[in-house]
Amino acid sequence: MSCTSANCPQYFFGYIGVASALIFANLGASYGSAKAGVGICSMGVLKPELIMKSVVPVVMAGILGIYGMIVSVIIVQRSTLHMI
Repeated sequence: MSCTSANCPQYFFGYIGVASALIFANLGASYGSAKAGVGICSMGVLKPELIMKSVVPVVMAGILGIYGMIVSVIIVQRSTLHMI
């Protein structure tokens, strides 16, 4: 099925959704990692014995970026399924 002028915009907005899912999820993950890194630094000064417990928010922030990638892959698969 070729892309005519009637059905091209839906693919455009689908790929905009994919891009925004990746961009915003990774922006949130990087912001969360930065805030958690500041928390780890202050934890190292105040209570050094709790540093390993403060690594958990960094891991959770990294998982947020992976969730964005999963959502974008699901959106791309749905949009390419309708192209066939």
